[in-house]
Amino acid sequence: MRGLDISKAYYEEYGRPMLEVEFPHLLPFLAVGAVGSGSDRYGYDDEVSRDHDFEPGFCIFLPGEDVVDRRAAFLLERAYAKLPKEFMGCKRQMMSPVGGNRNGVIRSAEFYEKTVGTPDGNLSTDAWLRLPDYALAEATNGEVFFDDYGEFTAIRLQLSEMPADIRLKRLAGNLLLMAQSGQYNYVRCLKHEEREAAQLAAVEYVRATMKVLFLLHHRYMPYYKWSFRALKEMEPELTEKLSFLLYGDATDAVAEEKYTVIEEIATAVISLLMEQDLTKAICGDLEKHAYSVNDRVSDANLRNLPVLAAV
Repeated sequence: MRGLDISKAYYEEYGRPMLEVEFPHLLPFLAVGAVGSGSDRYGYDDEVSRDHDFEPGFCIFLPGEDVVDRRAAFLLERAYAKLPKEFMGCKRQMMSPVGGNRNGVIRSAEFYEKTVGTPDGNLSTDAWLRLPDYALAEATNGEVFFDDYGEFTAIRLQLSEMPADIRLKRLAGNLLLMAQSGQYNYVRCLKHEEREAAQLAAVEYVRATMKVLFLLHHRYMPYYKWSFRALKEMEPELTEKLSFLLYGDATDAVAEEKYTVIEEIATAVISLLMEQDLTKAICGDLEKHAYSVNDRVSDANLRNLPVLAAV
């Protein structure tokens, strides 16, 4: 069973009764769920990933002290700490009396401050440009089991989709990186007989392509060690091609085949851009598509920033 399911079952069996019996007066102001850091919050946990920080547990998110004061929070922490230490063969972490850094009683404002840098989810244009995707993924992953108060979920929904202009700017920048690393520098490095540099160019191409594909699917790319798995769920064929670019020896035949694959991936990405009516360019040159996408940014100040401003 996935860790997310274990967390929910643990909450239903022990957490919900504890809250309903001991804190009925606080229930209207609480949110409960399993959100944040860790492979289990993405549904990607397995036996290997359970060697640290894994436990049956959940988060109790609180609004500000003007709604739930410090004493109430302290009593919630004590009650959470008393919940069973083992569930479905998994043991609770004993790092702190509130269930460790990932679970237990957490102020909503502190959670969002930690993940995206603001307590209320309101991000400036500059913050949207600079904030890494994995931080946004961490703030919006997992599952909220209960939230009658609505504050935590409202911020979560606010962050779940980046503004259209930000998405276009990030898309344009990563398309340009795809063009520079894959369609241009990879071949030049091979001509210089610098195979190591060519492989580094291929890696940069893979990284930029992955970011483009997540943007095209309106999803945040998680932390790098889960990114390929997440991408495979959306684009299995392209993921296989990207995987090939990361492997293989340095023979001439393989090097040439990699360039063929680079162009196949570029063609597929251009098709996706055209399907979503994001480009007016009619060619196979990703650089021209990058500038065409950038032209669609409605905010003039943002549009006139360098194309790479958001990467």
